[in-house]
Amino acid sequence: MKTALAEEITPAPNPPVEQTAFAVLFMISFSHMLNDTIQALIPSLYPLFKENQGLSFTQLGLITFAFQCTASLLQPIVGWVTDKKPMPYSLAIGMGLTLVGLLLLSQAHSFTTIMFSAAMVGMGSAIFHPEASRIAHMAAGRRRGFAQSLFQVGGNAGSSLGPLLAAIMIVPHGQGQVAWFSLLAAMGMFVLWHVGAWQWKNLHLIQKRKTAAHAGVELPRRTVVISLVILIALTFSKYVYLVSLTSYYTFYLIERFGVSVQASQLYLFAFLFAVAAGTILGGPIGDRIGRKRVIWASILGVAPFTLWLPHANLVTTVALTIVIGLILASAFSAILVYAQELMPGKVGLVAGLFFGIAFGIAGIGAAVLGKIADHTGIVAVFHGCAYLPLIGLLTVFLPNIEGGKVK
Repeated sequence: MKTALAEEITPAPNPPVEQTAFAVLFMISFSHMLNDTIQALIPSLYPLFKENQGLSFTQLGLITFAFQCTASLLQPIVGWVTDKKPMPYSLAIGMGLTLVGLLLLSQAHSFTTIMFSAAMVGMGSAIFHPEASRIAHMAAGRRRGFAQSLFQVGGNAGSSLGPLLAAIMIVPHGQGQVAWFSLLAAMGMFVLWHVGAWQWKNLHLIQKRKTAAHAGVELPRRTVVISLVILIALTFSKYVYLVSLTSYYTFYLIERFGVSVQASQLYLFAFLFAVAAGTILGGPIGDRIGRKRVIWASILGVAPFTLWLPHANLVTTVALTIVIGLILASAFSAILVYAQELMPGKVGLVAGLFFGIAFGIAGIGAAVLGKIADHTGIVAVFHGCAYLPLIGLLTVFLPNIEGGKVK
């Protein structure tokens, strides 16, 4: 299907493997913002569900479980399927599932319906992430790190906007206001339909990517498996430490330094801003100096700051968390692109696997750290998490690859 917008963003006659389609990358990043804004609404609705529907904490946990299971476990499957058979319009269809889930959620008055609605939103998200990451890879040209960083920063923005919009629109006016957010999903469908049109016109890029990737020296299967295990361990390190700050930083500041709730929120905002900045910087730096160097710097390089943090005063703590957010956030884009170069021709599977792992680790990590905090205190949690970046020492066992070739 041809559209005027698709014509405008079609690559010029230059070699397609080399060119960066910026318009497509910005549309994918914008769609990521819309998707993650919607995704972030669900936890923001829990107080309303508890008050109006009389749900227990266990039931709220099951809603999270339904969403996280569909959002994380389905992603590798979606990526594997679309690696074998490209589906250019699947992104718009996935956003359509999210739209239906939102409309159901706005009128859901039973636990079963709420859980089913949340699962539908999770299913839409599961379709979106691996396929959108593939489009970013396809449109990147040689700037793969930049493309993934731009894609990621859209999601970061959406995750921040979701709770804010929920506080403004839904909490004061009730659950029915969720229906208005279906307009965001409709906007996402419109944008992603045009992205699908671009992908349909340029399906030959996928074959060119595969051919170019396989032209390099293929790594032994054992090396690939060991490298993937190391990358998963590094992802674990990054996301468990990040979730300790995003979920419990305010409590840590209040307990350790006696700051007000309002002040703690401002310090959290400074940290999240640093995370957003680190996300957008990590990819381009990886394009310039190599992915493995960025992984070294962003995981192990942050260890001195995390080890110092539990012993610092308030001013130093705030400064350290800004540095930590800036450095650590640069890791995921580098890890993802490195893994895609490690497994040429399996871009969707790799994206689905690592996004799914990131979702799962974040959810499980928050719950486990909360349980530990209940028994040992929040300060002890930060003392323990400070050692997580030392897992970055495993980076020494990663092969030196660039563009799918052994160096």
